[in-house]
Amino acid sequence: MKTKTIISRTLMTIIGLGVLGVIGLNVYHGPTSDMPKNVNEPSQALIDKGEYLARLGDCTSCHTSDPKHPFAGGLAFNLPIGTIYSPNITPDVKDGIGSYTLQDFDNAVRYGVRKDGKSLYPAMPYPDYSIIKEEDIEALYAYFMHGVKPEAIANHSENISWPLSMRWPLTAWRILYSPTPVPFDDASYKDPEISRGAYLVQGLGHCSSCHTPRGLALNEEGYDESNPHFLSGSNEPVDGWMPINLRGDDITGLGRISAEDLAMLLWTGRSEHNAVFGGMREVVDNSLQYATKEDITAMAKYLKTLPPVNPQNPPYVYDEATHKALAAGDDSARGASVYLDSCAACHRTDGLGYAEVFPALAGNPAVQDPSPLSLIKIISHGSTLHGTKHAVTTYVMPDELGTRLNEQDIADVVTFIRTSWGNQGKAVSVEEVKQSMKTKGL
Repeated sequence: MKTKTIISRTLMTIIGLGVLGVIGLNVYHGPTSDMPKNVNEPSQALIDKGEYLARLGDCTSCHTSDPKHPFAGGLAFNLPIGTIYSPNITPDVKDGIGSYTLQDFDNAVRYGVRKDGKSLYPAMPYPDYSIIKEEDIEALYAYFMHGVKPEAIANHSENISWPLSMRWPLTAWRILYSPTPVPFDDASYKDPEISRGAYLVQGLGHCSSCHTPRGLALNEEGYDESNPHFLSGSNEPVDGWMPINLRGDDITGLGRISAEDLAMLLWTGRSEHNAVFGGMREVVDNSLQYATKEDITAMAKYLKTLPPVNPQNPPYVYDEATHKALAAGDDSARGASVYLDSCAACHRTDGLGYAEVFPALAGNPAVQDPSPLSLIKIISHGSTLHGTKHAVTTYVMPDELGTRLNEQDIADVVTFIRTSWGNQGKAVSVEEVKQSMKTKGL
């Protein structure tokens, strides 16, 4: 999943690590892989396994700019300091990774180090990939070397001016903040199914790269549940959206969704009361819909083991007052008339939507998120939920609302949605709408 906005700030921070320059200036470059350089000709089964793992890792989302040339790179990451591009990771010897040994490949994926020894930009989620098992690295290598078509498409040069283009700050950041790669231990969890889910969520799925808050150095605050902020929701927008809390909080997290519904949401992009939005649409489209039912179920069950961030908060309780008022023709509440005119046909006056079609707004954790950013974006820009292997129908949230509603209308209807049916979101001002519109990605 692309994390452009967070990585932008990360780069601005690590460029400022001047006092740590000695770390990156030929003194210590951090750990590197000890996997063998040479491997035997892979079996088709190993190649197929690698293809599946590449799907789970969502490699295509960042490394494919043209669907006709998968994994040939070229996707632009526009940062405050300039522009970087995802590299060609096809097995082309000249332009791709065709000359990479297994050890070179492991260094890039788990250690964040290129073949030439320079550190990768943390747009590559190598801190999360650091727990990938060596046998899975070998399978991924087999797939990218033998299952992917070579593409002779040259990599784009970075468009970053000196001295910001220097790579040693990346080395300093990598040494200080990226975990030392250690293969995941299945015995870490008593339940094999939970263990499998933890491995996929923490590692290949790299969920934490978007859904975990960032520290002062823009590092993820935690990489597993040993940190109470792990997967508690981003504190920064990611491509103009706010990734939500994936822990057990009743109001802002996944506390009210069952493991079965959560698995369906991850697999199809929709469930009885919810639907994915923002970057998660891409994750479902390119990755999760191809997971096995067993793996999706394992991921959902693992996520449901995560306790709430704020267990002291009261649970969500549905309030019928809004529904009764609207049914009686009372649209005096702030934003009620806009909601009736523009939203109620799909999401209903009771806020419960239509199962597996239009998500419920009542009790929706994204609606009650501390930040109104995502709700503002959906209303102003619309959203499309694509059909998938397991749910073929496409549904569209129209983007015409953004041209028909002014900033005051948007502030009013967002406030109405966030404070109706028992929702605990805060009211939204016109100024907040204006600031949200300036957010990168909007």
